[in-house]
Amino acid sequence: MLNQDYRHKGYVPNVLTFEYGEISPAYWAGDVVICAPVVDREAREQGKPLKDHYAHMTVHGVLHLQGYDHLDPADADIMESREAAILKRFHIPNPYLS
Repeated sequence: MLNQDYRHKGYVPNVLTFEYGEISPAYWAGDVVICAPVVDREAREQGKPLKDHYAHMTVHGVLHLQGYDHLDPADADIMESREAAILKRFHIPNPYLS
């Protein structure tokens, strides 16, 4: 389990991002790993279209590559705002609104 092996966490997350660093001012290197069974389950439980939830997880992971995080509430607000703005451009509703 990647989360256990690399982050020492005993659960399977919806998305994991492995940052390798900035390779130039405009490019970041890393991997975004999306766990399909978790994303599928979450989309069903939240009543969201599967494609929208995958888009959200992709945006979320890529923002982590760019240095965004959600460890404290202020950073979470910034990251969630950025996610919602990006998803809106694709006509995907804000995933943080009920």
